[in-house]
Amino acid sequence: MCGIAGFVTRHDDSADTQAQSLIVQKMCDVIRHRGPDDEGFFVGDGAALGMRRLSIIDLSGGHQPIRNEDASVWVVFNGEIYNYLELRAELISRGHVFYTETDTETIVHAYEEWGEEGFSRLRGMFGIALWDRRTRTLLLARDRVGIKPLHFAEVDGALIFGSEIKSILASETIEPHLDAASLEHYLAFLYTPRDASMFSGIQKLPPGHLLRWNDGRVAIRPYWRIPETESFTGTLDEATASLETLLSDAVRSHLVSDVPLGALLSGGVDSSLVVGLMAKASPRAIKTFSIGFDEPAFDELDAARRVAREFGTDHHEMVVRPNAIEIVDRLVDHFDEPFGDSSAIPTWYVSQIARRHVTVVLSGDGGDELFGGYDRYLPHPRVASFDAVAGGFGRHAAARVWPLLPHGLKGKNFLRHVAQDPRGRYIESLSFFRSDEMPDLLTRDMYDSGRLAERSKAIQDVFNRHASLSWPSQMMRFDLETYLPEDILTKVDRMSMAHSIESRVPLLDHHVVTFAASLPSHMKLQGGERKRVLKRVAASVLPAEILTRRKQGFAVPLDTWFRSSLREFVVDTLQSRLTRQRGYFQPRFIDRVLGEHLSGQRDHSLRLWQLVMFELWHRRYLDHSATSPATNARGTSLPLSRAGFPEKDKSSPRQLDFASSAPHS
Repeated sequence: MCGIAGFVTRHDDSADTQAQSLIVQKMCDVIRHRGPDDEGFFVGDGAALGMRRLSIIDLSGGHQPIRNEDASVWVVFNGEIYNYLELRAELISRGHVFYTETDTETIVHAYEEWGEEGFSRLRGMFGIALWDRRTRTLLLARDRVGIKPLHFAEVDGALIFGSEIKSILASETIEPHLDAASLEHYLAFLYTPRDASMFSGIQKLPPGHLLRWNDGRVAIRPYWRIPETESFTGTLDEATASLETLLSDAVRSHLVSDVPLGALLSGGVDSSLVVGLMAKASPRAIKTFSIGFDEPAFDELDAARRVAREFGTDHHEMVVRPNAIEIVDRLVDHFDEPFGDSSAIPTWYVSQIARRHVTVVLSGDGGDELFGGYDRYLPHPRVASFDAVAGGFGRHAAARVWPLLPHGLKGKNFLRHVAQDPRGRYIESLSFFRSDEMPDLLTRDMYDSGRLAERSKAIQDVFNRHASLSWPSQMMRFDLETYLPEDILTKVDRMSMAHSIESRVPLLDHHVVTFAASLPSHMKLQGGERKRVLKRVAASVLPAEILTRRKQGFAVPLDTWFRSSLREFVVDTLQSRLTRQRGYFQPRFIDRVLGEHLSGQRDHSLRLWQLVMFELWHRRYLDHSATSPATNARGTSLPLSRAGFPEKDKSSPRQLDFASSAPHS
């Protein structure tokens, strides 16, 4: 596990190698938390690759960058390749010579042997940068479902990349400006789009995609997609047996490590199943880690303890209290972008206590999206009754009536919801600030600078790719492509790496994902039962009460906190002069949301948390430079123009500078 960063320029004879070395060192210095054990660099040919290493496999010999036999191919890599031993044996049989025992070296030789198709042979989680000196080609690759991050920016033919955005900002080649379309997306969904960021000009490489840079030209293509057909034709018993074999193999493969290893345990089905399978595969007691709250409705510690006792784990836990808000500045620093999911708070703390004991943890993330675990996948009884009674006529009537009703009138929200088609209803179930609220929330300048229509089209495109499937399958596919990588996996990556701990996700092994995608939806959801086939596997491993307990999720009692101990914090942040003068939001709308929450009229806690996190991000990254002046952490001035980059324009204002350029495609 590492953090990687670097850049490539168009001409290998126009740059100062010393200046390039200093820049890439600085880009890696700011992600030291991702890899405190080691650092390494390749600089030459107008390219610079750097890494910070958290040593997991081949502790002494796995120093990166890794090269091939004649040093014509170099790679830096963040993640784990779980089938590296099988690949290594095959490549050696084909004549390749290895000089380390690390999984990273298999990437180099796989590229030599199979070219770009070699990436599709990798089983694991990864963000990879590979430099081919012979053709002056840089390749960036991200794992299939987006477990590990990879960001990039194009600047006058140069390409800058990094595991985290802070590395790109540290290159001092891009002046940070707000991307208006990403702000609208964030307000709707808590996170930014899968191919963009809150910074204009800085993008994410989407999951399962490969980027090729050559002579200033960039091409991006998918090397893997979620299967679009549900091809499994066996019985439920056969599906259960196959899934159990796949899950057991995935967990076993994810246990490879030369350092201590444990598991994050919530007490839910997914994490409990992972712990149970770990216990079966490991000769030693598993270390488990859990987080709870003082508020019983949010606390799952009893369930986690029950699982820990069942499997004899070495269990550790912590109770999170309202003073957790003291870490908010650190959350802002580690996410680089506004991140509105408040479950980042307990994820921070569970990673913190785990790091005291282990370097690697396994988690149960992905089970809900793959096997239908969310309540929203089931028809809401009131909505189903409305459709059964009123049908299409009722939907059209609701569409005409609800806009005429005053805000706050009972029944208005229900009529607005049932007036939409299934896609619209589902998107609304995921949304925090709805599309119809944006004109009232955002100022005119801000709203006009966004691209709401483009965002809506991108959402529809995801559904259109899976339109041939049943509606439950379409919902799960949508979450697998959007919510899972941009919310859940982003949260776990940033919070675990903030504490220099590697988090692995065996349920998202691509063999498991492919098999889950092949199953018809009735094997996942039937009647009111969720995770049907997964729970059949879990029934042979877990106590019965874990399978039948009500799903809680990893929620935080913000509602209570914001009306009591954190009331002053929220009010001071959102009603400060600094916040109001930015020109992004209409104060009247913010005051209404705040007032309704504080009075107990409505629970707007997640909306308020979104707005608070955006404001704190703005103060950190746009009001103040995210990096120091162009100096290296080692104290040396960086002559950026000599390093092959254009001088950036420092004269542009940082407020009301709404960039809305379309992402590269």
